Amino acid sequence: MRFHRLRRREFIKFVGGTLLTWPLTVRAQQSAMPVIGFLNSAYAKLYQFNVEAFRQGLRDAGYVEGGNLRIEYRWAEGDYGRLPTLASELVDRQVEVIAATGDVASALAAQAATAKIPIVFTIGADPVRFGLVASFNRPGGNVTGISAVTSAIGAKRMEVLHRLAPRSKIGLFMNPDNPTAAAEQSDAEQAARALGLQTVVLNVRNKGDFDAAFDTFVRENADALYGATDPMMLAQRDQFIRFAAKQRIPAIYFVREFVVAGGLISYGASVTGMYRQAGSYVGQILKGARPGELPVLQPTRFEMTINLKTAKALGIDVPETLLAIADEVIE
Repeated sequence: MRFHRLRRREFIKFVGGTLLTWPLTVRAQQSAMPVIGFLNSAYAKLYQFNVEAFRQGLRDAGYVEGGNLRIEYRWAEGDYGRLPTLASELVDRQVEVIAATGDVASALAAQAATAKIPIVFTIGADPVRFGLVASFNRPGGNVTGISAVTSAIGAKRMEVLHRLAPRSKIGLFMNPDNPTAAAEQSDAEQAARALGLQTVVLNVRNKGDFDAAFDTFVRENADALYGATDPMMLAQRDQFIRFAAKQRIPAIYFVREFVVAGGLISYGASVTGMYRQAGSYVGQILKGARPGELPVLQPTRFEMTINLKTAKALGIDVPETLLAIADEVIE
């Protein structure tokens, strides 16, 4: 009996010790879970479709948010001036990777905040020109990502608008605070001149600038609208759509979400595809890949979306040639 009592006491001691130490073990495992940062210049409510694409890329690489990965989100809500502080917060949090998404301003803020933590960007600009990487094939350093070089397709976007609804004077809505704005504006203006069109530049930095810009658009007798590539523009898409409908003018945008909301046409790189690839790159880095050895990727697919209901309301007959190449037609 003494033997059995001794074993019972040892068993109780063992079980008790296990129960006492188990939470500590769990906490240690939880603290070992990778934490990454997600930095974006736009608005959380509006960009969830891109966040989901990013998560899908992570899942493709074997990482599930809330399962074996945590994500710290930082949104600038359209205020580029907040990006350096938000990037520093992620560095202080000691995240393992920073996904600097939205545009080049996010990537530049992350790069300025750390030279050690790997950074994966999604941008619509040339990362070499902005000093983010040494080259597309061999980025070097701690930065890589996906670049649509969106400004380079400004001419194509202008051409698409002209084919859809020929007009004489295009209002270019630009955000001068966006580092890529100057290049895109120049590209669009050159394309317009080649087509024999006039342009008027309308600078908008935030939602409070739109009323004055719309007034200038009307005063200048512009008869078509070009919305530049910028997250802030997407946040104000309802203003664009209402104005274009009221003035009965054609308008082209950079992403399909404008068209889904009632805009006429969009043309640009698949943004969701870029975010998904960014998630995949983050996963590869978590598994040991070096960002400096991961080539900067460029989308091979560009999407055109047309809203036929809006076209009909504007009295525009969409050419069959455009319908034939459109990726999505909303009826």
